[in-house]
Amino acid sequence: MTVSESVIRQSKDSSAQVSASSPAAADNAVMNHKEPQQGHQRLIVLTGPTAVGKGTVEAKLRSRHPEVWVSVSATTRDSRPGERNGINYWFVSEEEFAAMEQRGEFLETALVHNMAHYGTPLQPVLDHLKQGIPTILEIDLQGAHRVRQRAKELNLDVVYVFLAPPSFDDLIRRLASRGTENEEQRTKRLATARVELASEGEFDVVIVNDTVENAADAMWNVIAKEYNL
Repeated sequence: MTVSESVIRQSKDSSAQVSASSPAAADNAVMNHKEPQQGHQRLIVLTGPTAVGKGTVEAKLRSRHPEVWVSVSATTRDSRPGERNGINYWFVSEEEFAAMEQRGEFLETALVHNMAHYGTPLQPVLDHLKQGIPTILEIDLQGAHRVRQRAKELNLDVVYVFLAPPSFDDLIRRLASRGTENEEQRTKRLATARVELASEGEFDVVIVNDTVENAADAMWNVIAKEYNL
């Protein structure tokens, strides 16, 4: 088996799986979806299990390719030190969030930890896609499933990218190194992660996050293919 053969594997639904240890492999991956139509670009949804590094990969991607636009979520929680409205989140009141939801202004919404609402504003996503700007939504797996349902209603073309750890042991190490959860919380998150990893085959593209730099490169190759860059 050649190196190029070893870094590209096929998931259960024959979608492309790309190991980030060879970012260029994304160029060779044959994806099981349609070519984008002129003026009809595809939203890229980046998801994966807890602690896999979605946000870190997305930040590295943006630092290398500032032309990429990443959706900014609206939330009803209070802002934290250093967070800026419109940059990290759109901070809105419960009343404003409810009104936006009632008007159908969100692509998806969620109540997180029974404390705060989060939602993806729909119109900015549509506007950036119409302009042909590479558009990414970085979201958890539940959110990705909600986007899948809503996208059908909106006839929105989406590419779903699953960011996977090199191994489950690696995910355990990543979660422990964060130091943000106690033992009970880590156990619950890891149990959730096992379930989330089992859904890998549902996605169009799988990128194995062996390093942040390589995963960001692999993600860019997916974007470049979709947007003919």
